[in-house]
Amino acid sequence: MKRIEVHAEHLYEVLFSEVNAPALHPVISDATKVAIVVPEDLVALTKPLEKLLNSVAAIEKVVVIPVSEGEEQKSIKSVEKCWKILGQENFRRSDAIIGLGGGATTDLAGFIAATWLRGIKWGAIPTSLAGMVDAAIGGKTGINTEAGKNLVGSFYSPSLVIIDVNYLETLPVAEFRAGLAEVIKCGFIADQRILELIEERDDFLTPSSSTVKELIERAVLVKADVVSQDLKESYLRESLNYGHTLAHAIERFEEYSWRHGDAVAVGLAFIANLAVLSGIASEELCQRHLMILKKAKLPTTFTREAWPELLQAMQNDKKSRAGGLRFVAVSDHDQKYEVVRLEGISPQVLQAAYERICS
Repeated sequence: MKRIEVHAEHLYEVLFSEVNAPALHPVISDATKVAIVVPEDLVALTKPLEKLLNSVAAIEKVVVIPVSEGEEQKSIKSVEKCWKILGQENFRRSDAIIGLGGGATTDLAGFIAATWLRGIKWGAIPTSLAGMVDAAIGGKTGINTEAGKNLVGSFYSPSLVIIDVNYLETLPVAEFRAGLAEVIKCGFIADQRILELIEERDDFLTPSSSTVKELIERAVLVKADVVSQDLKESYLRESLNYGHTLAHAIERFEEYSWRHGDAVAVGLAFIANLAVLSGIASEELCQRHLMILKKAKLPTTFTREAWPELLQAMQNDKKSRAGGLRFVAVSDHDQKYEVVRLEGISPQVLQAAYERICS
């Protein structure tokens, strides 16, 4: 069983394992009640977990809380539903929450755990690729509001993350492919071997392949290393937002109907072009982005007419500063990839970079 430690406000582990009682011990050790937050379309996946939890002598009750699917579940309506059920079931500080689902579900479950009684234990069992390599790890929990995505939330780390790659077999192909954008992001900011694996092999789109397992482990190591050094996004952790500034704007423009990974892929294509026009990256690095994204069958363009709204949304992004837009970018001077910050970019250069990815 492979383990990766994350040093946050407390130490916890990412376990590469099938779900079992010993693995769940850090979450349920003191609990008499456990709530499972799960999207409505994945409720069937809770049956083995319910059976497992009910077999633990100390656990008196398991409560399944079905929520909406996708980004729709990250709403104050879902939060209020969960709070109401926890109150009805008299959940105490010793009890626990488990988020079973994709990244939106683990975001929601973590936020509920952070806010119930000012914080109870929670564990993440991500079922999507994006959840496994990104959302479930790092302790950033949050919900969406009319003002934007993830503007309401907290830093509240899980007690445990279990990565069971068998869950990937339940994913639609498009959902799995979208998750690769977060993996590719990790390759550009910290581990070029990730990029090489995608360039060299063709089985990275097969969830059961050894290549996918290696890609997940490498991406988790990148995330765990960054988070362990900078939990609350003082500076280093901003690197994990590579490609995300435009991505969040696209998601908002599309009213969250786009998959997060698809939006990130377009965001990666945009920032690669912006880095070239800003003089910090070569055309070769930009083309590497585009070739890898296209090999993963991810989108790299977006509609030209959307630019005014996208620009406005980026200016309202939580990563923006008083001085204007701030981007995480990658430079390849001296043949070495380095994460840098781009600030003070003129509107003309921003639009020119966007023109290069217009459809």
